[in-house]
Amino acid sequence: MNPNRSIVVLAAGMGTRMKSSLPKMLHPMLGRTLLGHVLHAAEAVEAAETLVVVGSGADQVTAHVSGIAPGARTVMQHEQRGTGHAVRVALEAAPELTGSVVVLYGDTPLLRGETLTGLLDAHDAAGAAATVLTAEVPDPTGLGRIVRDAAGRLTGIVEQRDADAAQLAVREINSGMYVFDAALLREMLAKVSTDNDQGEEYLTDVIGLLVAAGHPVGTHTAPDVQDTLGCNDRAQLAELRRLMQRRINTALMVSGVTMDDPDTTWIDATASVAPDVTLRPNVQLCGATRIGAGAEIGPDSTLRDTTVGERAVVVRAHTDRAVVGDDCTVGPFAYLRPDAVMETGAKVGTYVEVKKSTVREGAKVPHLSYVGDATVGRRANVGAGTIIANYDGVSKHHTDIGEAVFVGSNSVLIAPVTVRDGSYVAAGSAIDQDVASGAIGVARGRQRNVDGWVARKRAGTRTDEAARRAAEQG
Repeated sequence: MNPNRSIVVLAAGMGTRMKSSLPKMLHPMLGRTLLGHVLHAAEAVEAAETLVVVGSGADQVTAHVSGIAPGARTVMQHEQRGTGHAVRVALEAAPELTGSVVVLYGDTPLLRGETLTGLLDAHDAAGAAATVLTAEVPDPTGLGRIVRDAAGRLTGIVEQRDADAAQLAVREINSGMYVFDAALLREMLAKVSTDNDQGEEYLTDVIGLLVAAGHPVGTHTAPDVQDTLGCNDRAQLAELRRLMQRRINTALMVSGVTMDDPDTTWIDATASVAPDVTLRPNVQLCGATRIGAGAEIGPDSTLRDTTVGERAVVVRAHTDRAVVGDDCTVGPFAYLRPDAVMETGAKVGTYVEVKKSTVREGAKVPHLSYVGDATVGRRANVGAGTIIANYDGVSKHHTDIGEAVFVGSNSVLIAPVTVRDGSYVAAGSAIDQDVASGAIGVARGRQRNVDGWVARKRAGTRTDEAARRAAEQG
C-alpha cells in the first residue's frame, strides 16, 4: 500500500432515473455491481485508505462494500448537497489523509486500473495541485468542457449551460474524476460557494479556485473514452453492458479463445477462460466460472460459478456451482446443480439432472435420469429413466453406486441404499435394500398377460381391429 495515496468514491446519489428500489450503485453488470467494478479498478492505486461516500440506500451499499472490499470504509452523506460537499464529508471523516487523493464516481463501471495509474503518474510527474481526467468525445453535449489558454494550459471547466459558442465546439470533456493534493483540496473546499442554481457545492469549483490561486492544474486524457462513461438509467446500463461485453470478448479472443458469435457470448468480468477454448453461440459464463484449455462450451449454455476441466464438452446445459472434470461430456439439455462433481471422463447426458453428487471417473449417466445426493462409482453405467429417490419427505439420504455397476433402465434407487462394486440392478426395479458385489438386484412384479382382454374390453376399437387381423393372419 502507498501511504501517500487515498481514494474517495462518490456513491451517495439516489439514481432516480433508474426507476428502481435497488440503489443505482448496486445494479449488476457482468459479474460485479457498478460500484464493484469501480472498486476493482481502484485496487490498482494501492491506496492506504479508500472511502466510499454513501447516502441513498446507505445500509445496502455499506453492506455490499463490506462484502466486496473489506478494506474500504463508508462515510455517510446525510444530505446530498453536491460533489464538493460529498468530498468534504469524506475528508472530515479522515482528517489524517495526506498526499494524493483520487476522486472517482461509483457509476463508471468501465474504468480500468491502468487508466487510474496513468492519471496518478501524470499527476506526480507534473507536481500538480490537481489533475483532471479528461476524454475526447465525438459528441460533448451536456458535458463540462475543458478550457485552455493559448499555451494549452487548463484555465477552467465550463458547464454546457455556461459555455459560449467557441467553448461548445470543444470536444475535450471533464470526466469528473481527479487527483488532488489533500491539503490544497481541504483548503479550497472550505472556499467553495453554494451560489448556484442548485444551491450545491461543486467539485469543479475547486479546479477554478486552484487555477485562480496560481496552483498548477494538469490534465490526463483517458486512453479510452469508455473509461469515463457513467450510468444514469437502464438504457445506459444496457449500453455499458454491451461495451464491457465487447471489451471482455475481444481480450479473450486475442488471448486465444475461439468465439463463433461474440455478439451472443456473455462472459462476466470475474470469469476466466483458457486459450484454445471454443465458445459456441449463446453462451453465458457467470460469476467465478473457470474454463480449462481445449474445452468446448455451447451452444445455448449457461454456466455459473462452475469449473470446467480441459477438453471437456458442455452442450446446451445449465450448471450452477458444479465441477466438470477433464475430458467430461455434459448435455445436451443437462442440469448440474450445486455440488455436482464430475471426475475425469465422466458423462452426464440428455435430460439428466445431478445435484450434490459425484460421478466418478469414466462413469456414465447418459439420459433421462435424476441423480441426487449420490456417488456413482468409476465406470458405472446408469440406465435411462433411473431415479435416485433421495428425499423421504423429511430428510435427504445418500446413495452409493459402486465401481462398474450397471443400473438397468427405469429403475428407482430408494435412499439410503448401497449398490456395491461389480453388481447389477435389473431394469424396472425399485431398490430399497443393499445389493452385494457380484449380485443382481431385482425388485419388480412378474408380468402377467391376460388373453382376449382387448376383444372383451375394447371391442370395436382400432386396436381390436388390428388384433383380429393379426389373428386371421395366423
